[in-house]
Amino acid sequence: MTLPASSHPSPRIKQVGSFQELLTTPFAGGVNALCWPRVLAGDFAEVVAYLGDGDGEAITVLDEARLRALPLSAAGRVAVEVMLEDLRLLREAELEPVLNCIHGYPRDEDAGPVVTDVFSYHADSAPVEAATWLCTYHGPASEGLLNEEARRKVDLPETRAELWTLFGGTDEAEFREFLNENCYDLHYAPVEGAQPYPFGLGNLWKIAVEYPGSPVPPCIHRAPETAAGQPARLLLIS
Repeated sequence: MTLPASSHPSPRIKQVGSFQELLTTPFAGGVNALCWPRVLAGDFAEVVAYLGDGDGEAITVLDEARLRALPLSAAGRVAVEVMLEDLRLLREAELEPVLNCIHGYPRDEDAGPVVTDVFSYHADSAPVEAATWLCTYHGPASEGLLNEEARRKVDLPETRAELWTLFGGTDEAEFREFLNENCYDLHYAPVEGAQPYPFGLGNLWKIAVEYPGSPVPPCIHRAPETAAGQPARLLLIS
């Protein structure tokens, strides 16, 4: 795994050596991204090839029956078993993982001052204690941005002024509620010189989300930019 390029490893990211360690290690001391680095066996590209173009769907949810029905080589079957085992581990941990084949994401074409699609650096949020789990098996991987190298877009003076105009009111509390309802306050801009870090292929991540009482700030991340002709992503997310 490639850690953020800097003179010192980031205190925000911690590597672990097993699924159990990933499951039981708490977010604390500023650490908001836990990673189990892995080099996975199997031919994930073959799985993607047999899945096809998704019949015009941008995102296809994959289940065990569909994956096992693919006419794969031995290496392709190994890749399927790797993904199914990850699903099993997460489900046994009482999580709700989903395995997607992603050909593209919808763009937020009419967002106004703050784009809120998954290509924008953002933090996940929840009303109760939670974490986001993800692994990219094939295709472009997600990337993270250190909190120290990011600013909330709603705190940028020009953007904030535009948002006040869009809001059309004068009450500060109502304005904050407006930002929250539209998820504007969850999106970030990299500062000058910021160096995003890749999540990489095969690595299983657990990242912090924003929720009341969280002991650490949320992990800022985004989906990779996609373009026509790029290979589809195989992504596990919970």
